[in-house]
Amino acid sequence: MNVTLRIPDDIAARLTAAGADLERDALEGFALEAFRAGRLTRYELRLILGIDTRHELDGFLKARGVYEPVTLDDIQRDLEDLRAFRA
Repeated sequence: MNVTLRIPDDIAARLTAAGADLERDALEGFALEAFRAGRLTRYELRLILGIDTRHELDGFLKARGVYEPVTLDDIQRDLEDLRAFRA
């Protein structure tokens, strides 16, 4: 699907003069907001953005200050895994 955005020419010119890729920026902004709202999974986000690996996606999200919430259950599972690894 293609989506067209209307941006005033003077603003678009200023943004692209600063080195912005408006199409990519719009895609990333849309996809990140959908991910934050829980409308996209990590896998779907990777597909939309053309990111090959989970590791690359982690770096992409971290660079934009997007972190997934960590629950107490997550931490307890990690501790159990570490204890099992040490044994």
